[in-house]
Amino acid sequence: MDFRKLSPDEERVIVQKGTEPPFTGKYEKFNEAGTYICKRCSTPLYRSADKFDANCGWPAFDDEISGAVKHIPDADGMRTEIVCTSCGAHLGHIFTGEGFTDKNTRHCVNSISLEFIPAGKIAMTDTAIFAGGCFWGVEYFMQKIKGVISTEVGYTGGKTENPTYKEVCGGKTGHYEAIEVVFDPGQTSYEEVTKMFFETHDPTQWNHQGPDWGEQYRSAVFYRDDKQKKITEDLIKQLNEKGFKVVTELIPAKTFWKAEDYHQDYYDHKGTTPYCHGYVKRF
Repeated sequence: MDFRKLSPDEERVIVQKGTEPPFTGKYEKFNEAGTYICKRCSTPLYRSADKFDANCGWPAFDDEISGAVKHIPDADGMRTEIVCTSCGAHLGHIFTGEGFTDKNTRHCVNSISLEFIPAGKIAMTDTAIFAGGCFWGVEYFMQKIKGVISTEVGYTGGKTENPTYKEVCGGKTGHYEAIEVVFDPGQTSYEEVTKMFFETHDPTQWNHQGPDWGEQYRSAVFYRDDKQKKITEDLIKQLNEKGFKVVTELIPAKTFWKAEDYHQDYYDHKGTTPYCHGYVKRF
């Protein structure tokens, strides 16, 4: 994944998990309409409609963009860290039960971890999340799309937090092998990226893809908003009308857990091509 070059102060917070001094961040007393994105990878994280004044010294939000923020309990069990799901950038911590808003949740975020995109301007990136068999093969083809900025394979859709590859393959986590695709909407679209997904795996196969069998190989699209849901529904309808009996599930995006490093960019490192995925024109 390509990251923005960080200043020493940004590095201290975003990578080394530091904290900026209270009441010093530029978004602490900031109320413009728009979207807050990750400073390191530009993934949209929060909407201005979910921001409120907690008078705590840092920007506060009572909700996140679906699937954009990962919650990780601190080792001491005292607090829960929040990080960007796409790149792992440290954002701050999440607290509940304080009664600030009806959602009873406060994302306490460092301003330095964020950038702001005013309403009416298009965010620099969009994100799609798919599951279509072995994530090595799905990633191989997604990386060939013009406009794709980065890809990351991992696990989502299940109940186990911080799952390992061994646990997912064991069939007790409920997770899918999945991929998160960050792309430039100025160069490609969610529809085009999703078409590639449907044309590089077999959406009629249930619980397996080619020779790989197991519930982790189910076909699914994890939509991040109603627009992505509608686009996917339309594409599935087109495939069904062409005679394909599509079994691909359509599921709201959930926490995306990054897979172990040796799974990332697998075929690039190995220097081979996928054995269970291939391109088939379907649209």
